Formats: sequence, C-alpha cells, structure tokens
Amino acid sequence: MKTSYDIIIRPIVTEASMSMAAEKKYVFEVLRTATKSEIAAAVEELFKVDVASVNTINVKKKPKRLGVHSGYTRTWKKAIVTLAADSKTIEFFDGLM
Repeated sequence: MKTSYDIIIRPIVTEASMSMAAEKKYVFEVLRTATKSEIAAAVEELFKVDVASVNTINVKKKPKRLGVHSGYTRTWKKAIVTLAADSKTIEFFDGLM
C-alpha cells in the first residue's frame, strides 16, 4: 500500500516553478508508478487543499560525463498540481517566494 509520503517524493523548487505558484500551480517529483488520482489524493491529504487538476510528465534520462566517466541521469516523474480557485495556498511554497 502506497502512502501519501511514498507518492510525493519532493517539491521542485526552480525559478519557473516558483513563478507558477502565483497561479496556484505547484510542481512535485512523484513516484513513477503513481496515477493522477493518487497524486491528487496525496496532495489533498498532506497539505489540506483542494486539487482542481494534475498534469504529469515523465522526465527521460540524459547522458552526463564527469571526466572520463560517463553515465546517465535517472528517469523520474514530475507532477504539476493545480489547486481550485477557492482553495488555500500551500504554506511551504509561500515561505520560499
């Protein structure tokens, strides 16, 4: 059984994701096998907000080099969560802005 803490791995804090927070859109790294409904339920449970929609993106691996060593970055899943218009904001992101 996946818990909410298993589904939401970490928030993505970048300049682009912080500019989306003004529109009540928040970006998270999520479990690769998580569905949109599981992601919405996890965000609602963890942050006590109302989720309007969830968009997901599978981020593919990219080649990287460090000197003579070469390899790939890992693949991961990104979720952009849009909150309902009458919902409160996520306090974690308010402190970063």
